[in-house]
Amino acid sequence: MPAEPVASRYAFDLGVAVPGEDLIGVGADLEPGTLLAGYRAGVFPMGLGRHGRGPLGWWSPDPRGVLPLRELKVSRSLRKSLARFDVRVDTAFDRVLEGCADTRRPGRWITPRIGEAYRRLYDLGWAHSVECWRAGELVGGLYGVAIGGLFAGESMFHTETDASKVALVRLVEYLREDDDPRRLLDVQWRTDHLASLGVVEIGREDYRSRLAEALRLDPPPLFS
Repeated sequence: MPAEPVASRYAFDLGVAVPGEDLIGVGADLEPGTLLAGYRAGVFPMGLGRHGRGPLGWWSPDPRGVLPLRELKVSRSLRKSLARFDVRVDTAFDRVLEGCADTRRPGRWITPRIGEAYRRLYDLGWAHSVECWRAGELVGGLYGVAIGGLFAGESMFHTETDASKVALVRLVEYLREDDDPRRLLDVQWRTDHLASLGVVEIGREDYRSRLAEALRLDPPPLFS
């Protein structure tokens, strides 16, 4: 089971968040206890500046992107790709993190400070990687944070077509093994890319309600 860190000296209250505004606060720290307190309240950290630099912001997108586990869309071409990759879990977390933080990627936001924070969560058993391998090479993957029935996806990368999508498909399969509809896969923001896989938008209050239910669950066997 994951190890509970020292409690944070910061608190997050979405009850005072402004509807429709994604940024709910600035500051705090990236200690493991603070990160977990944030996720349990429905917020996550990301720097305010270009490429994630600058002051630390805490975000609660309104609307929020989530992937209902029963509504995953797998195209015919993606279904074919599933057979091309070997998918593993938590065997190369650092390398997945490095791939997501690659400075050549557009929209990158993972700074060394952010990376180190999630590495500490991994060491404590809260952060996880889902990896796509081909011919012994890591060619894509994703990482995120698992708390109870919540999996908060943070970032993904690929160097071969469909590799990150395959990682997401396999993650969904892992999460829905017990067919509990209360499990929550949070992807932060809906994009056209993620929408093609079934990601939808829900309002902040709906998200908070679903989050509360998810946090009451035991982690899926894969992450416990």
